[in-house]
Amino acid sequence: MPVISALAQAGEKMAVVEVIGPGKGPVAVENLLKLCRKYQVPTTGVYAWQNHLIAYGKAGGIKAVQKNLAAIYAGNEVKLYPAPFYKFDRQYCQDKIPAKQWDNIILTANLVSSPKKQQEYLAYHATQFQKWPEVAQGFCNASFQQLLVFRQGRQLMLVISIPKGANLDELNPKTSLNNPRVDDWNALMKQYQEGLLGTKPGETWVFLKPVAAKQPVVLEK
Repeated sequence: MPVISALAQAGEKMAVVEVIGPGKGPVAVENLLKLCRKYQVPTTGVYAWQNHLIAYGKAGGIKAVQKNLAAIYAGNEVKLYPAPFYKFDRQYCQDKIPAKQWDNIILTANLVSSPKKQQEYLAYHATQFQKWPEVAQGFCNASFQQLLVFRQGRQLMLVISIPKGANLDELNPKTSLNNPRVDDWNALMKQYQEGLLGTKPGETWVFLKPVAAKQPVVLEK
């Protein structure tokens, strides 16, 4: 099974394609896995949550996969997230050298329906590194390798890359340790986000689970 190169992932344009089933049950995954193999998208980038099935990888391969999905998944909604509107990487850290192997964690949520609030959310992210530098510093402190946020309509896709074998539950509190501005940012962002259809009351971001055997992301030399 192929692995995603951390170096390529850091330097290449990445994208997400999503298949949303008409019901609440899971979407059949095998056809998507076959397409990923055909277009050299690592199957380790295929994730699922309820009736949502996604593939994450280099933009060229993802777009090739997306072009074939409508016919294969007739009756399902297909969405392309062609590029992230927000990207954090190690260039914002004092230690700019990335880990040699990464694990990717992928989450999804919705923006609230208000177009005004949607634009406010995007504007905050466009100026975050300048006006809220403590947030990026928190990501550095937590050893995040990369953080990408994609948007299609109201739906958001968040990809957090961490060192292979690390635990996000252990790393995430380091973002706000002695860094209360991160708590302020998170509290501010809550007014712009809500859960997808099918989430529990009070639940906003949900984790998509990898469907293939998990492989590390390897840094090429």
